[in-house]
Amino acid sequence: MDDVTEKARLVAAVDACGKVLNGGKGESVRARWERLGREGGEVWDLEGEPDRYGDEVVRGLEEKVAELLGTQDAAFFPTGTMAQQVALRAWAGRTGNPVVALHPLAHPEVHERNALSTVTGLRTVHPTRAPRLPSADEIREFPEPFGTLMLELPLRDAGFVLPSWDELTATVAAARERDAVIHFDGARIWECAPHFGRTLPEIAALADSVYVSFYKSLGGLAGAALAGPTDLIDEAKVWRHRYGGLAYQQFPIALAALAGLHTELPRLPSYVAHAKTVAKALREGIGEGLADAGAARGWPKVHPAEPHTHQFQLWLPYPAEIVNAAALRQAEQDRVTLFGRARFTEPGLPGLSMTEMMIAASALEWTESQVREAAASFVRHLVAAETAAHADQPAPDIPSQPAGQAERQAEHHAEEEPVTPAP
Repeated sequence: MDDVTEKARLVAAVDACGKVLNGGKGESVRARWERLGREGGEVWDLEGEPDRYGDEVVRGLEEKVAELLGTQDAAFFPTGTMAQQVALRAWAGRTGNPVVALHPLAHPEVHERNALSTVTGLRTVHPTRAPRLPSADEIREFPEPFGTLMLELPLRDAGFVLPSWDELTATVAAARERDAVIHFDGARIWECAPHFGRTLPEIAALADSVYVSFYKSLGGLAGAALAGPTDLIDEAKVWRHRYGGLAYQQFPIALAALAGLHTELPRLPSYVAHAKTVAKALREGIGEGLADAGAARGWPKVHPAEPHTHQFQLWLPYPAEIVNAAALRQAEQDRVTLFGRARFTEPGLPGLSMTEMMIAASALEWTESQVREAAASFVRHLVAAETAAHADQPAPDIPSQPAGQAERQAEHHAEEEPVTPAP
């Protein structure tokens, strides 16, 4: 099966599922547009004028971000890549030092085609290569001067990991001892408050500037903002124009962002809390199924073991091709899916697969026991897919659950209530 056919088959299977744990179902263009009209009308007067070059609803979004983060001002950007390039080059001009200290797994190093050096002329250094943010001692002892310390909260490619509040404040203080400024890559900062036990303004106050995304946690269409002091934001808007980021009209993106701040932001704490329950149920449910099948013991691995946000990594000791085949078969045969449209990859050793889990609105419909039951069913599909791969033949259809289990589940589920979002 080619990649295009398999993707289409997966999309169709997930959309036909009654329950989707990871990420939820997709939407048609019409459905998304109609939802934007409904939700946008709750946060902005749709009878007013559309934006022109950053006024009206775009300016309203900037003011809302500054209010939420407790900063003096904010500037809207069409992409986070542009926002962070502008922020870091502005700080380099002010400090006189073009060196940016950041993690080698940070977004600019992994996902932006060397934009910082190629477009902006900055140079990056890495205080640590451990799969976490740098410690205070690593910042103090780093042998080379740097003008800006960029911290990604959470560090996505290391597993959506966060330091403790004390560790974060110590690292920031160590950088300030070296006369460096602090920039937060806060694309996902919206869901960090429960882990730190602090408000968004308290978190943002540690940094000199903060970049935030409107689609990675808030369900927006696209877009980002840079928040910070007024003089920095004024300069950032000049560079935004120079980079081609001052579009004539951007009201759909701004409306979707405001709707996400209104609807999704208050729900994020419930997602973060439920992610801990889901991670435990997946680890134990898949692990027990593998042990019962005489397969890999001690797996899967959830990283972090207790998620820091509403996202985490799930690792399995199987080739990605086999795991993805099992996930597809579960969606098609059971009409439920643990993994949604997400795919497993092999980012490290061959035969060791990982996917990223995002616990959001659709996941709140799942109780812990339902996750465990679906995990057990997934293992049966996984074992069948592995056996078929070794025999070089298609995996057979298998019962989604043992005889009589459906009746027991129905009785058990009737006594359980799904998790509801925080008000």
